[in-house]
Amino acid sequence: MTIKSIKQLKNLKGKRVLVRADFNVPLTKDGKVGQSEDFRIVRTAPTINYLIKKGARVIIMAHLGRPEGKTNPKLSLKPVAKRLAQVINRPVKLSPEIVGAKTTELVKNLKNGEVLLLENVRFDAREETADKKFAQQLSILGDLFVNDGFAVSHRDQASVSTIQQFLPSYAGFLLEDEINHLNRALRLPKKPLVVIIGGAKMETKIKVIKNFTKVAKRVLLGGALANTVLKVMGVTIGKSAFEPEMFAEVKKLKLTDNQIVVPVDGVMATKTDAKSGRMDAFADIKSDELILDIGPDTIKLYASIIKSAKMVMWNGPMGLIENPVFAKGTKSLIKILAAAKAETIIGGGETVQMIRKMKLEDKFTFISTGGGAMLEFLEGKKLPGLKNIIK
Repeated sequence: MTIKSIKQLKNLKGKRVLVRADFNVPLTKDGKVGQSEDFRIVRTAPTINYLIKKGARVIIMAHLGRPEGKTNPKLSLKPVAKRLAQVINRPVKLSPEIVGAKTTELVKNLKNGEVLLLENVRFDAREETADKKFAQQLSILGDLFVNDGFAVSHRDQASVSTIQQFLPSYAGFLLEDEINHLNRALRLPKKPLVVIIGGAKMETKIKVIKNFTKVAKRVLLGGALANTVLKVMGVTIGKSAFEPEMFAEVKKLKLTDNQIVVPVDGVMATKTDAKSGRMDAFADIKSDELILDIGPDTIKLYASIIKSAKMVMWNGPMGLIENPVFAKGTKSLIKILAAAKAETIIGGGETVQMIRKMKLEDKFTFISTGGGAMLEFLEGKKLPGLKNIIK
């Protein structure tokens, strides 16, 4: 695999570099980017700083939320521009539009080493339809294109994929880092490899699980997706959510050779907003209860398996972490992995946010910015945003 990296570019001085970043970050109630929520901005900073140092004129494209092709002041990138300026310690201009006379003028007046952020590209309905004319209008603003938004690279959209038809295209440092780490975990992992897969839906992760059964010693399951496997195995799950439509696919997995490991106990409650939960083995779950987290025996079991690993890859929480009552399993695994000697690769937005809130991000080998993009890459899919960047 060969990656076209910005490191290969010899002379960037005076060049207008269009950067696609993923700054889709949560905002606080007062419309600001909190320091615990700025992970994607912080991770894109090395690419921006490199371009600044080389004397490029940096024009950034990004989105926030789902404005559905309409201008929405609540989803303006104004707070993102403010936080980015703090992270890179220099002014960031914000264009009030995406393309048009004002943007053209701002780009024209941009000096070497200056940064301009275009307004939310999803304010234009043509972005999400991968419109060729819109991509061409964007391309006129730059001399070359740099994709540093791994988390959006699975989207076939104008500012992600279509624009590559019109400009020489390269990977930023974040994108390159993501590809190298995830590709190695899937194709050349340190062994024994242990993979942990959690989250809500088996449907979105079954292919990833299948891929990793080819290289991993153990695949540990958690979250609601484990319910479907437990159900197939004949384990009682009360009224917990499961996916009967996935039974046929789950039955294709080798569930009897101990490679795929499921929870042995859980934290149960009768509703998701419960103020407390009851820990017990699944054999004793009541008919009106939901499994909302992994239990202490499962945490001990998973810890013992992780202890022997040389590499651990994790995507997705172990429980309903939106309710703190059901976040203990995920927090416990974070602490176990933070202390592990193994190389650790972590992904999934909710898990990453929790790691940052616990201030443990420095304890992991690599933390991915991608959610859906990470999963599709690990499935083996060709991501639209990488088509002219990877060979």
